[in-house]
Amino acid sequence: MKYSRLGHSNLEVSRVCLGSMTWGVQNNQHDADEQINYALAQGINFIDTAEMYAVPPSPETYGKTEEIIGDWLRRHPEKRQDIIIATKIAGSGLAWIRGGAPITAEAIVTAVDASLKRLQTDYIDVYQLHWPNRTSPHFSKHWPGMITFSDVSTEQHRNEMHEILGALQQCIDAGKIRHWGLSNDTPWGINTYLQLAHQHQLPRPVSIQNEFNLLHAKDWPYIIENCVHEDIAYLPWSPLAGGALSGKYLGGARPQGSRWTLIQRNGLFRDTQLAQEATAAYLEIAKEHHLTAAQLALAWCDQVDGVTSTIIGATTMSQLKENIKAFDLTLPPEALAEIDTVLKAYPLPY
Repeated sequence: MKYSRLGHSNLEVSRVCLGSMTWGVQNNQHDADEQINYALAQGINFIDTAEMYAVPPSPETYGKTEEIIGDWLRRHPEKRQDIIIATKIAGSGLAWIRGGAPITAEAIVTAVDASLKRLQTDYIDVYQLHWPNRTSPHFSKHWPGMITFSDVSTEQHRNEMHEILGALQQCIDAGKIRHWGLSNDTPWGINTYLQLAHQHQLPRPVSIQNEFNLLHAKDWPYIIENCVHEDIAYLPWSPLAGGALSGKYLGGARPQGSRWTLIQRNGLFRDTQLAQEATAAYLEIAKEHHLTAAQLALAWCDQVDGVTSTIIGATTMSQLKENIKAFDLTLPPEALAEIDTVLKAYPLPY
């Protein structure tokens, strides 16, 4: 297993981060135990979760994934120092989480304590803002005209961000969190937090996790350039585009128990004709080079300059083993050239 430094922190994280959002709906405690134990045996030391999980989110499953991880930690306390745990505070929009209210200083302090209790740990290594208080151009809202940026009050959001930084500093001072990061944010979000942190001597973000994959590479180059030069770790989530890049949903297929058979908060926005065509083309490249489609997509993601650790998820052990094996691969130049051809033909198919 290879490791990278997490932004400007002193943490060394595995190039593979074990995602956990299926634990509590598609996977149970036994499944999660098996995945965690196998991942650790392969050298993975980085686990990502969120108070909102499991997914699809619901009042019944709120906090369930953290509880599952906490149950494992309770039984393996000697392993805590070897694992880097990242979790997230949910933003506005979910009525069962703080009444659907936006992130505030008070909410952070309350949510951190609740996550610590569910995780059964004394500290969180990286505490992340799951999405910003303003609407950001993610989750299929990146097309022109879908968001009116000029309707956002810059002053209001800067003030909210300043208060959020103060609460994060409070939690760091109390030893409850070590570092903090962003998720589903933008260059303006990154840089505003950096400016405020510098201006008020408050903690800088160490990381950002955004969706990034062969079907959705919109963060290249602008956000990733920003991260490299500001020493912020870039953590791709959904490197398989919600499972699409495995090829299992081609032609409208819906394997029993798969994610796309469940109700999705934002619908199946990744399932477009262009995405199907691009996925079929990547599948052919994978076959040519004796790889699975998932391994091709993950190995490509890992080799992108600026990527620190890629967040993977799996519902079966066979999927997990296949996915982890991808990070031992080096794609040959001819495969990368063929991928580039498809990527240029389908630069943003959903």
